[in-house]
Amino acid sequence: MDLNMILDMFLRVVAACALGFVIGLERELTNKYAGLRTNILVCLGACLFTIISIYGFPTVTSGEHPNGIRDTARVAAQVVTGIGFIGGGTVLRHGATVFGLTTAATLWMVASIGMACGAGMYPIALFSTLICVLVLVSVRFFEKNLPVRSTKNVRKFVVNLTCQTENAGKICSTIMEKYPDTFEITRTPKDKKTEISASIEVFGRNTINSIYKYFNSLENIEAISVEELGRE
Repeated sequence: MDLNMILDMFLRVVAACALGFVIGLERELTNKYAGLRTNILVCLGACLFTIISIYGFPTVTSGEHPNGIRDTARVAAQVVTGIGFIGGGTVLRHGATVFGLTTAATLWMVASIGMACGAGMYPIALFSTLICVLVLVSVRFFEKNLPVRSTKNVRKFVVNLTCQTENAGKICSTIMEKYPDTFEITRTPKDKKTEISASIEVFGRNTINSIYKYFNSLENIEAISVEELGRE
């Protein structure tokens, strides 16, 4: 293996790290499950597997192929399937809601970019990276301007309340009346108090602060916490 080939391999690895960094940065800035390190390592790993597949195995000669033949896609082809295990680990389910599909798809895309770098296809790798970042950033703004009742504008919150047991029924009724899209509500008695946990769906741009202020304005509530479930 001559020096030029070694330098070319190094260039492919560096390109994979750089492009994985670009996509990982967008994921990191939006606080997603797979951030900088994950995307860089996925892109780097796919690149290395591709390089190994191309250069790591000897040429086999036979009567039909006197000049030699090798299957350069033997290892690289497994990356397409193998990346599914990592992507599957980012998909989470909370009740009927599924989170992480965009993150899983992004990892799949990053792996393909890494493979393109490993094959020395720099233009398509760079162009695909730019398109990927454009989709992740611009489509998010587009979704925010969809009709209010669109599922893309649904925000899911978990509200945890503590109150006296005798007031629990009335408070649960108030939650159901205020948030008719409540998809789960539980009551857990503890001594003379009851802990209420409500999973609600809110359309539009309601924030944690606005929801907190609403429940804080109600009577007979002793403790409040509001948490937004993850979004893509």
